[in-house]
Amino acid sequence: FFSGTMPHAWGKKSRTRDLFSKDFRCHGRPSLSSYLAVFKIGDYVDVVNNSSIQKGAPHKVFHGKTGRVWNVTPRALGVLVNKRVRGRIMQKKISIRSEHVRKSRCQEDFKQRVAHNETVRVTGVGKKIKRMPGQPKPAFTLKSKGAPIALGAKKFVFSEVYDF
Repeated sequence: FFSGTMPHAWGKKSRTRDLFSKDFRCHGRPSLSSYLAVFKIGDYVDVVNNSSIQKGAPHKVFHGKTGRVWNVTPRALGVLVNKRVRGRIMQKKISIRSEHVRKSRCQEDFKQRVAHNETVRVTGVGKKIKRMPGQPKPAFTLKSKGAPIALGAKKFVFSEVYDF
């Protein structure tokens, strides 16, 4: 028997109120630079859904993922993205319009390191760079204008706190 309430939907854009929301004063149409960006096959791209353009938008599952361009058409890109399905990671081919994609910076550090190591190899000056975790900051001396003040714990006296 019908209870009067419908079950909630699991549509393409359900539960995306915060996920697709734009920043303050950043609403409206995308800038022209998003249309003029050149993408080539093999480029790494970040899939970022632009909520002001509904056409050619990816599914919410792919929002924030990084993938590789495998196909370029006049208005859209074919992107290869990893998606976790139950216990395994599958490669999914998705077709997205260029408004919902931006060039990824995931290889910036790697390319910089390769270029530096190549100049070191050619010139013989400098040191090859390896990827290292962030090291602790070096020690330094803090200088003050006047004489240093010794800080220490003050002895607790019960009668000073509570006047009886």
